[in-house]
Amino acid sequence: MTEAERPEGEEPVPDVDVLPGGIRGAVEAILMVADRPVTDEQVAAVLGRPSAEVRGVLVDLQREYDGYTGSGFQSTEPSEPRGFELRNIAGGWRIFSRTHFASVVADFVLDGQTARLSQAALETLAVIAYRQPVSRARVSAIRGVNVDSVVRTLLQRGLVVEQETDPETGAVLYGTTILFLERLGLGSVDELPRIAPHLPGLESLGEYDETTY
Repeated sequence: MTEAERPEGEEPVPDVDVLPGGIRGAVEAILMVADRPVTDEQVAAVLGRPSAEVRGVLVDLQREYDGYTGSGFQSTEPSEPRGFELRNIAGGWRIFSRTHFASVVADFVLDGQTARLSQAALETLAVIAYRQPVSRARVSAIRGVNVDSVVRTLLQRGLVVEQETDPETGAVLYGTTILFLERLGLGSVDELPRIAPHLPGLESLGEYDETTY
């Protein structure tokens, strides 16, 4: 877009090439303040650069953080990786601390406090994740207990959301959120693992007939 084509009052896109660190530094700066995954297109729009160029920078940064000194498709022996990594999850890119530092980070962030979900909340979240979109009545039927308060907790935590309304019953149907995918480090719900090894007692989750509730 030329200056003549730019709408009146709109700020010009900065020339990142003249900034210290260039486009790589600009992309890193955006990633450091992003509170959710950002797409190639979002970053490219901010920087006024082609999406393909921005994606190339993101891939190179990902490799660099993992300890690879080569770029593009070059294969090199990894050096010491950083304490953080760049993941492509939930449709975008975001910086995370590395998994093996989880206990250290948790101790610092929580400072002795606990923010863990209860077993009831975890089981309810699992049912919603694997059966979404699903109503509270069906979740209650599967778990055998009332889940109203637990669902409210999951809503407050931003892990589930009201997705739609059942056209036949009018019941609100719930599903998981982007935050849920971020917390699990998944790109989509299709990447969810088999449930039985993680939540014994819910092995037959897939055997329930939706039409019976």
